[in-house]
Amino acid sequence: MLSYLNRSNIISALIVSLFTFFIALLVSVGSEALMKAVKDLWVAILLLVLIISLGIIFDIIGTAAAAAALPPFNAKAAKKVFGAYQAVKITKNASSVANYCNDVIGDIAGTLSGAVGAGIVFSLEQTFSLTDTILSGAVMTSFIAALTVGGKAIGKNIAINKANSIIFQVAVALGWWEDLTGLEIFKDRR
Repeated sequence: MLSYLNRSNIISALIVSLFTFFIALLVSVGSEALMKAVKDLWVAILLLVLIISLGIIFDIIGTAAAAAALPPFNAKAAKKVFGAYQAVKITKNASSVANYCNDVIGDIAGTLSGAVGAGIVFSLEQTFSLTDTILSGAVMTSFIAALTVGGKAIGKNIAINKANSIIFQVAVALGWWEDLTGLEIFKDRR
């Protein structure tokens, strides 16, 4: 195991950690501001479902990247099919894609869903004069965990069975993004 820990891997892990800190901070501040601005309970619940759904979607993408096969994308890239080059990059960088999608985005979504859930519990307690804060919080935490874990369980099955299709769809969207902005999400590594 220690043979895999070299200076490059440690630096990469530190960069990911720093990147995650700033993304989580930015998104957390934004969602907190949104929760304070949003007084409607249904909008807060919709925000919670959206955050959980994004975590599940990115988990599917990360799992599909790890399960995708490179040869079909190489064949499409040779034929200059739009998105195939990006699919090759995603597949060649599967460990990084899986790390960002499953861990970075997944952990941020988990943290944010907990914060939004706590805001919903607080709002429910004020609106309906609930007295049992511990029970309300436990029910919300269980609800969030059930949606997240159940959604990811279904998503992983889909991601493994439809890996190449999912990655190609993501690659086409990535191709559009790169054409629109001129920015590459990650460099092609061998």
